Amino acid sequence: MKRIVIADDSGTARLFIKRCLEIAGFEDAEFLEAANGREALELLKEQPADLVVTDLIMPEMNGVSLLRRIKSSPRMHEIPVIVVTSAASPQKIEELKNMQALAVVSKPISPPEVAEAIEPLISEEE
Repeated sequence: MKRIVIADDSGTARLFIKRCLEIAGFEDAEFLEAANGREALELLKEQPADLVVTDLIMPEMNGVSLLRRIKSSPRMHEIPVIVVTSAASPQKIEELKNMQALAVVSKPISPPEVAEAIEPLISEEE
């Protein structure tokens, strides 16, 4: 069973991201929710995850800091990270991709966009 961490300061957004992931092919996954990057890191320290989906703008620790911490950790650097944001300028998308984000999905997200973002993960399993 896949373990997916969803980090977003909006409970509604976390629920919608979860639903999009279920529709896109992760219907049997275990979802762990965090209200910010710091909570997400704590969850990842307890148990590794197969995917992290994070909002970009959150209190305490934002998505950029979370992505940086994951990718700089010898234990977590292989975890794919998808960034969800309403502030997705071409420069920001390029910056996040250079930081090894798997994908950047613009808000409001949709199941087809999420399916496209996780497609490399689904095809790995086949």
